Amino acid sequence: MAAAAALERSYIEICGFERETLQKFRDITVDPGVNALHGGVKYPDSAGGFHYEECDKLLSVTSNRFIHWSTSGDTVQLVEQSLDTNLLNNAVRLKILHCALLPGGVHIQETCNHVVVLVLTSQTVHRLVLPHPSRMYRSELVTELQMQSIFTDVGKVNLRDPANTSVIPALPGPVASSGASAAWVNGEGEAHFAVASASGGILVIKLPPHDVQGSVSVLELKQSSVMQRLLTGWMPTAIRGDQGPSDVPLSLAVRQIESDAFVFALCQDHKLRLWSYKDQMCLLVADMLEYMPVNKDARHTLGQGHKLRLAFSSSTGLCLGVYLSFPKRGQFCVFQLVSTESNRYSLDHISSLFETQETLVDFSLTSADIWALWLDDENQTVVKYISFEHNQAGQWNQVFVQPPSDEEVNFGEDQDPREIYLERIFSPGSFTASAILKALQIYRRGAERILDLSWEALKKEVTVAVENELQSRVTEYEFPPEEFHQLQEEYWSRFYACCLQYQEALSTPLALHVNPSTSMVCLLKKGFLSFLVPCFGVDHLYLSSSENLSMEDETSVTEDPDTARDVLQLVQCLRLLGESVSPDMALMMEKAVEHLHPPEKAAERVLESLLANER
Repeated sequence: MAAAAALERSYIEICGFERETLQKFRDITVDPGVNALHGGVKYPDSAGGFHYEECDKLLSVTSNRFIHWSTSGDTVQLVEQSLDTNLLNNAVRLKILHCALLPGGVHIQETCNHVVVLVLTSQTVHRLVLPHPSRMYRSELVTELQMQSIFTDVGKVNLRDPANTSVIPALPGPVASSGASAAWVNGEGEAHFAVASASGGILVIKLPPHDVQGSVSVLELKQSSVMQRLLTGWMPTAIRGDQGPSDVPLSLAVRQIESDAFVFALCQDHKLRLWSYKDQMCLLVADMLEYMPVNKDARHTLGQGHKLRLAFSSSTGLCLGVYLSFPKRGQFCVFQLVSTESNRYSLDHISSLFETQETLVDFSLTSADIWALWLDDENQTVVKYISFEHNQAGQWNQVFVQPPSDEEVNFGEDQDPREIYLERIFSPGSFTASAILKALQIYRRGAERILDLSWEALKKEVTVAVENELQSRVTEYEFPPEEFHQLQEEYWSRFYACCLQYQEALSTPLALHVNPSTSMVCLLKKGFLSFLVPCFGVDHLYLSSSENLSMEDETSVTEDPDTARDVLQLVQCLRLLGESVSPDMALMMEKAVEHLHPPEKAAERVLESLLANER
């Protein structure tokens, strides 16, 4: 019945960018007083999301409300969004001078009164304390069409306040090249920043509560010692008897349990280590290679792309998702953390799942599912998800992502290239305003900076820019219609190619954000976000690959086997027809519908063309 579940639970991507020019960010520059690191590690762009605890409560001030962020170089962008209302002043861009944002180095946590944003860079840590929406709007029922975002007064926050920022100490070593990090706020309001050290340990920096005078403290979690190590009096490496670089954490995650915080580290030596922050003691070391069918070669190589995720629910407790990355293969392992007597812990292996996708970008773990994001060999986005408990066959559910816009635009000789290209560029879901603006800026050779334009005003600017460029080629004598038509196509296709180039860059996938409470799934990209929503059965059948369609369980379509077989045969015919119809035939049908001509006659002409091609 796995295929039946797939029919009901496949997803499709819906692009979420709006018809506006650019997201209006409030730009803030932070100078932490550090110098740029020469020859420092260049960390990849990253992204992530946060959802409020009461986001699933109807008419709550945080209903369907979430925050997503992205990092690039020394800059982090934070955007708060709501699916129920318009949020004002909802975007902020922080530039931290001479520092590189760690991948995944933004962690957001809510308390009763505040939303706390914790940021880690290659040299510094930062805390932003913002008002909780429930404190901004006291009413139990919120029905306003627009509301202020928590970022409204972010400009009033002193980001250089020593109580909310600290420099990562140079000893015991620089931040590891993996850039692995985690952060949390405990019940007393103290902010903790955990970062992987190149020496193999985990450095934890603690800031006092934001409203209490106190000092910054630093300790290191390291197997060579179970006692707290302060910044003063560091022993030389040879005397300490430190571990080798194979113990460097590749991925960190934290779970607060009562008065303690458990720090999980997945390391280069393929081992998972569990630390008690309170006791500064390693409670568990588990070799992940024991769960691999063939691991002989893996034992002689250091891990590179391993990832770790946590998920908690009252029914399953704390689950750990581990991704082991090796050349040409990857494996997911899901565990449940089990406590025994005398404060001892072990891992209960729940499931192992195998995949051959080339490059895992990100994955999310819930108490029941794994959502995974890859880039394939052709650099195309691939998203799938699977129920790791109730899917013994290892059948991943399909997610149909939006394909990029066609590189070529087809139109007839009697059609105006300007109208066709404008329609294609400005059709819903094709290009973000940011991509169009970047293309326009290049096309106009950066003559002037284009700022706030409406969607229609942007369309006019594009038209003027391309037409002016075209007119500069047209001399005083008249061009024959055929040559002018060809010249129009040349200039408009050039601008369209620019749009494609920038849209492709902005569409680079960075992360997944899954909210189990509302079943909202977001695909976070470099320039925008999109939503993954449940797919209708007809769309599922038509969009499925031939392999998956051939495996489709007839009972998942309808209870009547004969009807189900007929439906599957019909879908096969429609797919064959779609593959056979040429762009010219599709244009013929499109023009017929556009001019309100009977579609039956156009379909007959398409059929005649198909039959003629078969002869």
